[in-house]
Formats: sequence, C-alpha cells, structure tokens
Amino acid sequence: MQNIKIKKLLIGTNNKGKLKEIRNLLPKYIITFSPLDFNLKSPKENGKTFKENSLIKSRFFSKKSNLVCLADDSGLEIDILKKKPGIYSARWGGKNLDFNKAIKKVYKELKKKDKNWKEKRVKARFICALSISNLKKKIVCVQSKIEGRISNEPKGKNGFGYDPIFIPIKKKLTFGEMKPAEKYKIDHRYKAFRKIKRFL
Repeated sequence: MQNIKIKKLLIGTNNKGKLKEIRNLLPKYIITFSPLDFNLKSPKENGKTFKENSLIKSRFFSKKSNLVCLADDSGLEIDILKKKPGIYSARWGGKNLDFNKAIKKVYKELKKKDKNWKEKRVKARFICALSISNLKKKIVCVQSKIEGRISNEPKGKNGFGYDPIFIPIKKKLTFGEMKPAEKYKIDHRYKAFRKIKRFL
C-alpha cells in the first residue's frame, strides 16, 4: 500500500476544527471528503485507548463510504486528574460537544482536586492517534503527543477544543493564541502525520 498514492480520502470526523486542520496537513493532490458528504454520523466510540477509537472510526467510515479513510482520535490528559479527560475529552462537552462547557469542567475538576492549582504548573499533554483503513483492513495506526501545562485561564480564539487552555512545553502562548501555521509545526496531530506520511 505504501507505493500506491491515495487520490481520494474520507477524513473520518464530524468535528469542523479537526477537519480543517487535517485538510491543511494533507498533500494537496488528495481529494478529501467528510462523513457529512455521505450523511454519515459518527460510530459509537467504545474503545479503551485513543488508537482503538481511531480504528473504530476509520474502519466504520471506510466501509460505509467505500473510500480509504483517515481517522483521528485525540484528547487532553491532565496528570493531577489521573489523566482525565483523556479518551472522554470530547464527551466532557456534552451531547453538543460544547468545548466552553468542557473547559469549565476542567477548571472545576482542578479546583476540586487542589484549590491552589493555579500556583503550580499543572502538567498535561495532548495525544493524537491517527489510523488509515481501507474497508475493514487497517493500513496503519500511529500515536503521538505533545507535553505542556494548563493555563490559569482560557487565552486566544484560534484553534478549537481545549486549545485555549493548553500551553505546549517551552512555549508561553496557548495553542489558542498561536497562529495556525505556528501550531501545526509542533502539535500532536502534526507529529502523528509525519509518521503516516509515507502511506499517503
């Protein structure tokens, strides 16, 4: 499969932020589709790891669309919250995937765990698992991460999800404050893409 260039690809997400970021990372010659182009809703993600959930999505969408599918499963792990929200990162936003609600829940949980958490550097990381499937056959599945910490308050309006509260290691700005081009060079999704590039 490595020697066959993929010309058409379904990006297995209904998250507009992820869809935009993944399209920007893909080679320009690839014609991309989203599940909405096929009126497909996301499958139930009942895996126990990011990789498992990524494969559930890529296999499901590939089978339903009859296209090769690239799917992402990613999330935020916070050490003092025992790595929560983790694989439940999107679900912390409720049925409507409201990340303002999810961010408020993060701060609520941090305060509950340690009322003085803002005086400390709360370690966290973003994790991204990417998989490519052709029908039910897995072509590749990889995982990458970026370490960082939680900002004392949301900052910036760029990006999506938890970007406004995550400060990557050796940086002073949150992902939400960074320009997209700056974020793409260092984030967890870009690192995962580098691992699967030879399959595209």
